Amino acid sequence: MPKGKHSYYPDSPSIRISKMDVIIPFSPDVPCDSNGQRMWWAFLASSMVTFFGGLFIILLWRTLKYLWTVCCHCNTKKKNAQRVHNPTSHGDGIKHTKETVAALSEVGWMTSVKDWAGVMISAQTLTGRVLVVLVFALSIGALVIYFIDSSDPIESCQNFYKDFTLQIDMAFNVFFLLYFGLRFIAANDKLWFWLEVNSVVDFFTVPPVFVSVYLNRSWLGLRFLRALRLIQFSEILQFLNILKTSNSIKLVNLCSIFISTWLTAAGFIHLVENSGDPWENFQNSQALSYWECVYLLMVTMSTVGYGDVYAKTTLGRLFMVFFILGGLAMFASYVPEIIELIGNRKKYGGSYSAVNGRKHIVVCGHITLESVSNFLKDFLHKDRDDVNVEIVFLHNISPNLELEALFKRHFTQVEFYQGSVLNPHDLARVKIESADACLILANKYCADPDAEDASNIMRVISIKNYHPKIRIITQMLQYHNKAHLLNIPSWNWKEGDDAICLAELKLGFIAQSCLAQGLSTMLANLFSMRSFIKIEEDTWQKYYLEGVANEMYTEYLSSAFVGLSFPTICELCYVKLKLLLIAIEYKSDIRESSTLINPGNHVKMQEGTLGFFIASDAKEVKRALFYCKACHDDITDPKRIKKCGCKRSKMSVYKRMMLACCFDCGHSECDCSCMSANVHHDSSTKDTLQQRGFPLSPVSLNDFSTTLSAFEEEQHSTLSPKKKQRNGNTRNSPNGSPKMMRHDPLLMPGNEQIENMDMNVKKYDSTGMFHWCQSKDIEKVILTRSEAAMTVLSGHVVVCIFGDAKSALVGLRNLVMPLRASNFHYHELKPIVFVGSLEYLKREWETLHNFPKVSILPGTPLSRADLRAVNINLCDMCVILSANQNNIDDASLQDKECILASLNIKSMQFDDSIGVLQANSQGFTPPGMDRSSPENSPLHGGLVRQASITTGANIPIITELVNDSNVQFLDQDDDDDPDTELYLTQPFACGTAFAVSVLDSLMSATYFNDNILTLIRTLVTGGATPELEGLLAEENALRGGYSTPQTLANRDRCRVAQLALYDGPFADLGDGGCYGDLFCKALKTYNMLCFGIYRLRDAHLNTQSHTSQCTKRYVITNPPYGFELVPSDLIFCLMQFDHNAGQSRASLSHSSHSSHSSSKKSSSVHSLTATNRTNRAKNRDSRDKQKISLTVTEVAE
Repeated sequence: MPKGKHSYYPDSPSIRISKMDVIIPFSPDVPCDSNGQRMWWAFLASSMVTFFGGLFIILLWRTLKYLWTVCCHCNTKKKNAQRVHNPTSHGDGIKHTKETVAALSEVGWMTSVKDWAGVMISAQTLTGRVLVVLVFALSIGALVIYFIDSSDPIESCQNFYKDFTLQIDMAFNVFFLLYFGLRFIAANDKLWFWLEVNSVVDFFTVPPVFVSVYLNRSWLGLRFLRALRLIQFSEILQFLNILKTSNSIKLVNLCSIFISTWLTAAGFIHLVENSGDPWENFQNSQALSYWECVYLLMVTMSTVGYGDVYAKTTLGRLFMVFFILGGLAMFASYVPEIIELIGNRKKYGGSYSAVNGRKHIVVCGHITLESVSNFLKDFLHKDRDDVNVEIVFLHNISPNLELEALFKRHFTQVEFYQGSVLNPHDLARVKIESADACLILANKYCADPDAEDASNIMRVISIKNYHPKIRIITQMLQYHNKAHLLNIPSWNWKEGDDAICLAELKLGFIAQSCLAQGLSTMLANLFSMRSFIKIEEDTWQKYYLEGVANEMYTEYLSSAFVGLSFPTICELCYVKLKLLLIAIEYKSDIRESSTLINPGNHVKMQEGTLGFFIASDAKEVKRALFYCKACHDDITDPKRIKKCGCKRSKMSVYKRMMLACCFDCGHSECDCSCMSANVHHDSSTKDTLQQRGFPLSPVSLNDFSTTLSAFEEEQHSTLSPKKKQRNGNTRNSPNGSPKMMRHDPLLMPGNEQIENMDMNVKKYDSTGMFHWCQSKDIEKVILTRSEAAMTVLSGHVVVCIFGDAKSALVGLRNLVMPLRASNFHYHELKPIVFVGSLEYLKREWETLHNFPKVSILPGTPLSRADLRAVNINLCDMCVILSANQNNIDDASLQDKECILASLNIKSMQFDDSIGVLQANSQGFTPPGMDRSSPENSPLHGGLVRQASITTGANIPIITELVNDSNVQFLDQDDDDDPDTELYLTQPFACGTAFAVSVLDSLMSATYFNDNILTLIRTLVTGGATPELEGLLAEENALRGGYSTPQTLANRDRCRVAQLALYDGPFADLGDGGCYGDLFCKALKTYNMLCFGIYRLRDAHLNTQSHTSQCTKRYVITNPPYGFELVPSDLIFCLMQFDHNAGQSRASLSHSSHSSHSSSKKSSSVHSLTATNRTNRAKNRDSRDKQKISLTVTEVAE
């Protein structure tokens, strides 16, 4: 060889390379061709022979099998023809056929092996999955070995026993050969199997390895085809249960196809460019590394083509021509789709990571900017204790920019995940099993409330199915849909599950406003967290906002209160601790714990009793828990009441129980009559008390030695000097005795409930919570306009309802039930007149036909003739509702009907011709006060009469709104800005407007304390219980029941009323007195618990003259002790059930008013003679049939 054509490696002088003659490197240590002759054809021939040889055998086998089948088919036809011509052989034919069928029914060994091989490669079993994953992993390993060997020459001499990578590659290919055999056996169509991509990869990668061992040389060849195995990457990930969504599978598929094609094409360019063209004797090769080829293919596919690297060989350029066509199309289609899938990947698709020591809740359902902002505003309010709860929102739609910004502002406590609670995978992502609760929000403005409730019920079912123990609080729109929740086996309200029915509570709030106007505003403010806004000017907003800052909290009572009666503790908390206690959670041995609102003297406090307080923040309520008589008795500043370290002995608890008993009876310890009554109670009284769920408190005289005087000193030490001066003689006055006006029927052997029980008449429902009557046809309660005009209606409730045959039902039963509560006597029930579409009211009547004193006037609330026919100027309250509000997309027009009706009524004018029904601002006569008895009643001697209503602006109205901003249209004389929050507007503060949005706060309030919802529901629904909901779920109507001691005992519960100050037993306090003195006097004398004031809007301007004042009133919640009263004030109070009102009809006391001072009208307190009482008793049935609530005779009275 010429010298100039040779070059040597400096490190291995024994190895020489000639560009023309010596092609491959060799070494004397390796038994290889010393002439450097290429043998690439041997490697390629092994693959081609294997492929085409096997293909030939398969085709030959198919041809022979086809010919054999044809021949056998011809023989079968001949045999069948012979059987037809030779019947004697019929029996043998049958026998032969049976043998053939038996032979065919047996499974051959080939079939068994084929089935076994199919199971092994199908990944249906654990072994199969392991085998599939192992094959893929070894294929990637073989590809990695190719990447390593690609840095060596294309063909070189190799010693198998010394080359470690060749040994590993040989082991991998032996395994591939075995797996190829399994696949071949399991294949149903051998021809298609032979032409599969994976089979072609094996043909061109496995045989060359065996040839390399035999020839002691290595050829890089087509080993790059192993990159095609990457196409199966998504299948492997699915086998491992890693890929579960369609988007993720599609993304992995696109990426694997793109990368495998890219790497395979780069391998081919690397082979031909480093080898050269065979017809050019491999003279035109160029040295390119594999990764340079990868770079070349990428810039070629992307049409960039820098030109720094390019193909020189003819084979390489020819391949590039065709690759550009396919690669460019693949790049243009695959890459944008991959980017789109990555870009569309859920931004909020991760999983929640729980933090140790921190609870989290899941909020789902109707997630919008409005619902989330309202929820977070109340849930994370600063007045709560440190809220160590993380809020996880789960919704199937990604948040918009505004909602996303809201989440970012609360990023420390709020997280959002995109998903659905109907998907168990998404529930696992938010760790629902470890969540403290799950809250489901409803769309209050949807057009189809039933469909929205069905969606939330399905959410509850899905969550409970995933984790039955999770606590769920869900919003429901329709009351009748709550029954479906009872069908869920794991739904348990005793474990904290609650359904907040917006229709039930909304109409319940409105109903309570019919009994005490403004109460809806007060209650809504109590369970909503509001920040204190300080106003320096002496305006009505100043006092209103001071009350708005109060909320409802719960806290356990200190052991210092054990044994004391509820009124005693209530007075001590208000005077000493500056807290308003309104209810307790009472635990009984007879029944489960129940919430008692202002229970009275007969309930003694137990250890660990939970109290319901009205206070400005949660820290103030801690005083009730920390209070200690020994440590805090001389403290005048309630802020100094902190947790003390002393330990009160058990004896002091018994002393307090004895002292409380003596205080109730008003005698000293030795003369205590109630002490002996508690120790030696008769069996009938004990049974009666146990039926009511109040355990008796046995008190032993030997356990106590403290006298009554010591207790009185303790009580007087908690009162202010001003209070002592005002009420110093209360205990000795005839009208001030705490037991004089309070007659507990369960402590009276001959009470009227037992004596007058009529076992043959059903007056109440089966639970004893509501008045009941036999179902009436709707035709019997319909009034024509002329009949209504002839009926003298007064002190009634007019319900203006907009709706038609297609409107969604609002659930009027929830409005009527609180007005028919059994803690009213029958004569105290306000007649209810519905004015609206008869078609709509017929759909509602099924739930109303068992309530007494209900009438219907078909018409429209926009008709003044209909309104005059029902004497709207003499009603106690006018309620305006609409069932069509959510059918309009424009939010500003949703309340158009209600607003038009309200403005229509306010613009009406009335004459003063009805002089006999004059109004006064008296709220009600306290229990036991009889106007006909001058000796007992300070009301004797004069009622301040006012003129009847002459303008509709003075008619008490409450209007339901859907859109909060529409409240600006109700009052034309206010200066409310359209952006003003609802609770700051004048109509809401005055109690003349109510929006369902205020109920959003109940979700967070219920989560922090489920007793709050129980208390609110007890207050506003008139006594609805879970047991009653179960009955309504069964029959969808109240069921009448005979009166029993148990059901009649349910009547003895508190109700809300309004107390007038300008006349009556509290008139002396109404003229400049202190609210705290009124609170204590009402509580001691009549067991009435005061909790707010309904004051004239301009009362602060001129407290003496009422002629020029505005007739509108506003709500003041829980005023301070020294708050000055004015005579025109009306006091919100919780009054006890008056058993005497049922025995003596001499005092018809109405618990609400409809006009106050100025020109407002209220229900008059009528003093009836004995003759008139008899006449009214005789005419009651005829009045009911004629649908007349108050007869002309009553007017004359």
